[in-house]
Amino acid sequence: MLAIHEHEGGVSFAIKVHPRAKKNAVTGELGDALKVSLTAPPVEGRANEACIEFFSKLLKVPRSSVTIASGQTSRNKVICVAGLSADSVQDRLGV
Repeated sequence: MLAIHEHEGGVSFAIKVHPRAKKNAVTGELGDALKVSLTAPPVEGRANEACIEFFSKLLKVPRSSVTIASGQTSRNKVICVAGLSADSVQDRLGV
């Protein structure tokens, strides 16, 4: 089950990224992390930018509200979203 941690100002959750996929999509859960496929390659931060853009659209928040808290050079990342509660993130992600 996806672990969404609520903290002052927003929430954070773990993801595992699969770059160079056919489409941008949430493909399931892996332990307490969300599996995410992105079309961007893991070169020069393009997959990170695609990840931020993907979650801002999926969660219907501004890009500035989504940050990568850890894992900038790894497939395992922690995403922080400002201004949302854990319940609203679960509803918008459908998990």
